Amino acid sequence: MDKKTLRDVELKGKRVIMRVDFNVPVKEGVIKDDTRIQGALPSIKYVLEQGGKLILMSHMGRPDEKGITGDTTMKIVADYLGKLLGKDIVFVDDCANADAQVAAMKDGDVVMLENTRYHKEEQAKCKQKDGESDEDFKARKAALKEEQKVLAQKLASYGDIFCNDAFGTAHRAHASTAVITKYIPTSVAGFLLEKEIAYLGNAVEKPVRPFVAILGGAKVSDKLAVVNNLLTKVNTLIIGGGMAYTFLKAMGHNVGNSLCENDQLEYAADMIKKAKELGVDFLLPVDNVAADKFDAEANTQIVGQDIPEGWMGLDIGPKTVELYSNAIKAAKTVVWNGPMGCFEMEKFNKGTFGVCAAVAEVKANGGISIIGGGDSVAAVNKSGQAAKMSHISTGGGASLEYLEGKQLPGVVALNDK
Repeated sequence: MDKKTLRDVELKGKRVIMRVDFNVPVKEGVIKDDTRIQGALPSIKYVLEQGGKLILMSHMGRPDEKGITGDTTMKIVADYLGKLLGKDIVFVDDCANADAQVAAMKDGDVVMLENTRYHKEEQAKCKQKDGESDEDFKARKAALKEEQKVLAQKLASYGDIFCNDAFGTAHRAHASTAVITKYIPTSVAGFLLEKEIAYLGNAVEKPVRPFVAILGGAKVSDKLAVVNNLLTKVNTLIIGGGMAYTFLKAMGHNVGNSLCENDQLEYAADMIKKAKELGVDFLLPVDNVAADKFDAEANTQIVGQDIPEGWMGLDIGPKTVELYSNAIKAAKTVVWNGPMGCFEMEKFNKGTFGVCAAVAEVKANGGISIIGGGDSVAAVNKSGQAAKMSHISTGGGASLEYLEGKQLPGVVALNDK
């Protein structure tokens, strides 16, 4: 990675304001999964060991849409992290009003700021209101962007060094992820961000071949740019999940009541053609688990590439699991983003778990396996195979945009080495 990291700067006595991704699932005040908190610990501990003063900031949930609730306060995470570190953490209930607490810090102290998204200017996103003129909307948008700069400046004033260790929000140009870098002289990557970029970057730009990418999930439209970009990089592209039925229909198959985006059929046909021209193996399901309704108690049957009328495909079938597994096991680099079916229901989890078992063998055989965020991570954890993967990404949207070949604002803004 050509960006500076925490190792490249002197931290003793310095105030380090660190953007972490503590957007963890919370229910009734209890953290249900601390993966993201654990992921940030190496950077946090390093700053403290080096004698720095650490100010942590993050968002949690979507308070902009659902309103401010008890389950989106960072106080829950501050208490949890305090126990993990075995030290008191000073919590500040407004991220834009922490001057006194920061001024009182000694070396080795930790301050945690309240949810950055409690301020609308963090994201600075707004929609045109009904009846609002284009001119008024533009003016309101511009004013919000100015407010975003003010918030970023305020956050920057707490630190001598900015560290971004939040890969999960690195694709967002928010006040606390990218805009802050304009107002602080030193901006570096944390160890989690460094690791994410190293794995994903090398996989896409310098893969050890054969390179196999597995894409699943519901919609083709969510992965348009990813399919397009990966076809120029991979040896084999495997498609599963709901998105497979758009490709199957584009090839002339019947898909019954399966999820299908008819407005993407032309694109799907183009991608199949492009794969052929590039000599990429483009694998689609050869059999499917079809159900008569979207329900855990549905009647099911194994069918081929055509789904009968009145039925819907909810998982890949056993022959497809075998086909995909053979391709995966022959790979030296595997990137997986998106499940093969509705794995949350037991009747439709065999495809996802079968693929998961094959991906788990890649590392054991000397290859690299990268799980690209979101539902794939949930599936890997549920299948009990997480420890057998080379790298499990903490960022769903960010890893997808990286696989699309996009620059991530939260990474671009950091200091070059």
